[in-house]
Amino acid sequence: MSKRSSKQFVVGDAIPNLPWEDRPEGCSEPLWRYSANPIIPRDLIPSSNSIFNSAVVPYKGKFAGVFRCDDRRRHMQLHTGRSEDGVSWQIENEPIKFTCNIPELKEFGYGYDPRVCWIEDRYYVQWCNSYHGPTIGLAWTKDFRTYHQLENAYLPYNRNGVRGHTPFGDIFCSQSPDLTYWGKHRFVMGTRGGWQSTKVGPGPVPIETAQGWLMIYHGVLTSCNGFVYAAGVALLDLDEPWKVVARGGSYIIAPWMQYECVGDVPNVVFPCAALCDAPTGRLAIYYGAADTVVCLAFAYAQELVEFAREHNEM
Repeated sequence: MSKRSSKQFVVGDAIPNLPWEDRPEGCSEPLWRYSANPIIPRDLIPSSNSIFNSAVVPYKGKFAGVFRCDDRRRHMQLHTGRSEDGVSWQIENEPIKFTCNIPELKEFGYGYDPRVCWIEDRYYVQWCNSYHGPTIGLAWTKDFRTYHQLENAYLPYNRNGVRGHTPFGDIFCSQSPDLTYWGKHRFVMGTRGGWQSTKVGPGPVPIETAQGWLMIYHGVLTSCNGFVYAAGVALLDLDEPWKVVARGGSYIIAPWMQYECVGDVPNVVFPCAALCDAPTGRLAIYYGAADTVVCLAFAYAQELVEFAREHNEM
């Protein structure tokens, strides 16, 4: 288990083989893209129409994760992926078959936009699950081979942890003593102007720092040509994470590149995973682009916290 250190800004473990590319010369942005994006094309496996909005974690000195793969029927599926270096991926062509002893949940309708989080002795997978509408599915795995499905975390309609079945959404914090019964729901934050004026939603698993939880989140603007998805950062209180300490008014990444602007859903960047090498504070952020491919970007955790404070618009 990681321990909090007065000398280390990020609370966590080392990832010595974290995917990384130094900030380009002359770049002053808080986040910069991998020069070889996209790292996963839409047709990496024979069954896929597109691969995007996926979550990865360090695993036994390498990397593993759960990937959203919309197949050529345009059914939304979840697949296991593995990588030696976090950049080149092998994704299983067959979707995940969850082990489930709950009769009402055995039939898998669809699954998309997963996140993966290590807690105690196993990896927990959270995704948008189908149960009379979108809700939050939950499962655990220890080996990324067998996945044990648990009770859904919420009633429909919830998607990506964002409450509401309308085009509008806010971010809430909920607590559970056993991952079955959820309560103590607390409002975290809602929309603001500009790039986050239509809806907001959580991104990767928040990162614990000496100053608070660093949360990367997505925001949506409704333009004359449809939705535009960008990403920003906020800092949450360590002990009461529903309290926002700082929130950057400007985005840290928005659809600028062709692979972010052109695809099945144009103008989308959607982060779902952030790997952090705690001793250096380096971040490798995985995001879906245009609902078509998976891309990679880099940042420093401390710089993102500073960005939230310096551009704070509560």
